[in-house]
Amino acid sequence: QVQLTESGGGLVQAGDSLRLSCVASGYMFSNYAMGWFRQAPGKEREFVAVTSWNGGSSYYADSVKGRFTISRENDENTMYLQMDSLKFEDTAIYYCARPVRPVAVVTTATLYDVWGQGTQVTVSE
Repeated sequence: QVQLTESGGGLVQAGDSLRLSCVASGYMFSNYAMGWFRQAPGKEREFVAVTSWNGGSSYYADSVKGRFTISRENDENTMYLQMDSLKFEDTAIYYCARPVRPVAVVTTATLYDVWGQGTQVTVSE
């Protein structure tokens, strides 16, 4: 079945870096755009970054632009989120997601229908 599995979260200090991974299975990964979202305690899920099917186009939330980098390795069915200069406010559960429409490079969570289980990122001040 279609499945997304995130890993790489952890507890770090402000200013540190982390790299999240999302491994996809059960479908043709290279046909789909992919996105990262996050949800902090008491807040709604928010868009972080999205990449097109071949990685040629990427978009970021203003809050992470210049600090986070989204990438993908289609041969390995894997997407990454490199997070540098982490801030306390980056603390959240991070999710990878697949959009309903394969080519849709979109930032709205409701336009995604397959989600991973999430990985916790905690940044201490």
